[in-house]
Amino acid sequence: MTDTMEPNYEAHPNTLAMDETDINVRAYFSRITDERLREYSSEWPDKRVIEWDGNFRSDGALMLVCCERDIEIVEYRSILEEHIKLRAL
Repeated sequence: MTDTMEPNYEAHPNTLAMDETDINVRAYFSRITDERLREYSSEWPDKRVIEWDGNFRSDGALMLVCCERDIEIVEYRSILEEHIKLRAL
């Protein structure tokens, strides 16, 4: 990134009234390296995304602690792609 201050990835988008799960999933993505995020392809089928991440439960939800609700693959992809754009990757 060219700016000296990084965006607060956990608070974006600031137009959304976020719950604890929204914040936690964004914090989860903020810890993934740029290199790793560049591997992601929106063209991949859901199964490939789940394998790439490696942190999904057997019931198909992302494994996160302290969450109010489950993050399923559709929401995961949406937030991930938003996050990748925010990081300008």
